Amino acid sequence: MSQFKEHIIKVLKKEAKAENIELEIPPKPELGDYAFPCFSLAKIYKKNPADIALDISKKIKKDKYISEIKVMGPYLNFFVNKKALAEDALAKVLKEKDKYGSSNIGKNKKTILEHTSINPNASPHVGRARNALIGDAIARILRFTGHKVEVHYLVNDIGKQISTLVLGARSKKSLNFDDLLKTYIDISSKVEKKPELEKKVLGLLNSLEKGDKKVINEFKKIVGIAVKGQIKILNELGIKYDVFDYESSYLWSKKTDQALKMLEKTGKFFFDKDNRFVLDEAGFGLGMKVPVLVLTRGDGTSLYPLRDIAYALDKAQENYIFVLGEDQKLYNEQINAALLILEKKPRKAIYYSFVLLKEGKMSTRKGNLVLLEEFMAEAVKKAEQELKDRYDKIDKKTAKVIGYGALKYSILRVSPEKNVIFNWQQALSFEGETSPYIQYACARISSIIRKYGKLPKTADFALLNSKEETELIKKISSFPDLIKKAAKESRINIIANYSYELAKLFNEFYHAHNILKEKEDIKKARLLLSESAKQTLKNSLALLGIEVLEKM
Repeated sequence: MSQFKEHIIKVLKKEAKAENIELEIPPKPELGDYAFPCFSLAKIYKKNPADIALDISKKIKKDKYISEIKVMGPYLNFFVNKKALAEDALAKVLKEKDKYGSSNIGKNKKTILEHTSINPNASPHVGRARNALIGDAIARILRFTGHKVEVHYLVNDIGKQISTLVLGARSKKSLNFDDLLKTYIDISSKVEKKPELEKKVLGLLNSLEKGDKKVINEFKKIVGIAVKGQIKILNELGIKYDVFDYESSYLWSKKTDQALKMLEKTGKFFFDKDNRFVLDEAGFGLGMKVPVLVLTRGDGTSLYPLRDIAYALDKAQENYIFVLGEDQKLYNEQINAALLILEKKPRKAIYYSFVLLKEGKMSTRKGNLVLLEEFMAEAVKKAEQELKDRYDKIDKKTAKVIGYGALKYSILRVSPEKNVIFNWQQALSFEGETSPYIQYACARISSIIRKYGKLPKTADFALLNSKEETELIKKISSFPDLIKKAAKESRINIIANYSYELAKLFNEFYHAHNILKEKEDIKKARLLLSESAKQTLKNSLALLGIEVLEKM
């Protein structure tokens, strides 16, 4: 409805003699499609907002876009022309198809989007998957709105966790991806109990940074196994990466040393009692008793923050966004403070909360987690059972589309700042606010069109005037504006919620009207309305990385 909204704003600017016009959506359809609150004009006109609304209403005439104007107290409510809306919205969907909802708001804008970056020490758990799913959906939305996106994966290949795994692997004759998790949990438990093993872990890091070739090869081998296995799982979900950045490259290229020297020149540092290089970040509003950032160990080896600063400096010239757990918010503010000390642009982070078990937060080290791979397998198994119960047969390809869609939707529909409470039954349900419910709406529309024979080329959309049809058309027409909002705010959940609301409105329309048992002209109009709903659902789900099915 953007065309209608823009027209109303233009008319109001002319008649109200005001520049900043903001429209609202009334809470109920019977109150109109758009509402203009006149409070902002009270100071200009020196009048009661209700009187202002009445005065302006007398100046605005009905036209192609506006069918009715009502004054409701201080609000000026607009009803759009249903016939024009249907013709405009449905013609646009049917013409643009897979491109419907896209735009060029990101034209000539390059964005580096860094997401996932799971420690390469084990198979990822469901909690880590939220990062990858959010990042992938954001990349899809940005590309859909014309941005040139380069997706990066930062591999923490020289951290303490990898060193711990390298130590644990030394007692193994051979190691494959499936062995990593148990090996890591076992060695982590031993390191916690034995201080001498902690020293060995730190000793390995020291040898690594000093260029010990044998140790470097041990790290490379473990990281290679882990990254290859992790990426294989994520690729199965359609999640792809353009560039892999390795932290070690910043060490070997001496960029960490360069970053340290740059920070040293600022004078905002000191060496603590353990001889660690510490950055003084007082004055940046970090809310810490002692606002400092430790960048090296006492032996001079780099800590993760120093390598992260070197990485951020490397990307500073680009529009750089990354996805990060909310528990890392203070840490990112510390990194941004370091960048500001160096007079560099801070990086933009998209924070998300956790996927929780009923027992609490998942931890790879403690082993209380649900592996993403297991969840994927269970999702497909559940989908297969559902197909068997409904149709007495199993199609594995269909089951994957349904299962993986259920997995993604159950996580992406939740607002990033809220926790996802992990629940098998709820996540994989085929009823309610789920991906299978939305996918089934698409399959239902395909079935209706198949029964008819062939999709009509034209129809009289003026015949679509029932309440259910009007609400469905309005929802379809709001899709392009919603995508622009999602792209600007990097909010995936509003697309997921929209998809469900659109599927629900279609089902209400479907149950209220028998599409195939009507006069031919009404039948054609309703078939094209149904096809438009399906296309919009398909486009919205595609931005979440979810496929639709012709049959279900």
